[in-house]
Amino acid sequence: MPPDNRSASDPLPMLLRSFFLTTMARIYPEAVQQAEAGQWSYRDFLLHLCQSEAQERAGRLTQRLLKASALPAGKTLETLNEATLPDKTRRQLPALLEGDFVHRAVNVLAFGLPGRGKTHYVAALGRELILRHDIPVLFIPTYKLVSQLLIAKGLNRLAPFIKKLERFKVIILDDIGYVQQSREEMEVLFTFLAERYERWSVIITSNLVFSQWDKIFKDPMTTMAAVDRLVHHSVILEFDGPSRRCPAEAKKENNKD
Repeated sequence: MPPDNRSASDPLPMLLRSFFLTTMARIYPEAVQQAEAGQWSYRDFLLHLCQSEAQERAGRLTQRLLKASALPAGKTLETLNEATLPDKTRRQLPALLEGDFVHRAVNVLAFGLPGRGKTHYVAALGRELILRHDIPVLFIPTYKLVSQLLIAKGLNRLAPFIKKLERFKVIILDDIGYVQQSREEMEVLFTFLAERYERWSVIITSNLVFSQWDKIFKDPMTTMAAVDRLVHHSVILEFDGPSRRCPAEAKKENNKD
């Protein structure tokens, strides 16, 4: 049978590209052959093209969200050892993975000493929110966000910068307890948290419990206001027990019993 040269003169692939239906344009010649060989209906043929376009677009979106998230490599749900998590924290994970808390602008606050698995847990959660629900997530150490906020303020662009961050429905602030702010640093961080209040979610890891947050915000009234906004709609995760990062430390703690 002579080769089918219709695709060479067929204007449809070019038209599909002009409509930015690039996957349809790419698979069109092969899809035509499959449709003719399988005697597809017009509906089945169109459905095949549309489903292929939708699936590839979804994959590209997921990859863009993962790249923009800056999530740490390797801290995934697959590498999270759930058996080492405190029972209550482990039981809270399935509900968080459903992603409903994001749509309700609920915060997630993870407390515990260093090495207890807080960062791995929230990073794995953030990755799954992207993979399962296409929710835009940003992972950023708190000190780095504060630095960016200060730069924006210095350029008189603080409000637009915070507005730009709204494209991330979830922002993970890692290690807020390590940021010992000056008054100016405290003010921009408080402004950021206040602007997201009841609008978008933040996930925060901290080695300091709330009663110690005066070390972060300095001013008691500001500390109280920040804690109030974060706790009002929140899920609290407590990472107690021995360190998961250093087996020697865990053995030392166990020997104290």
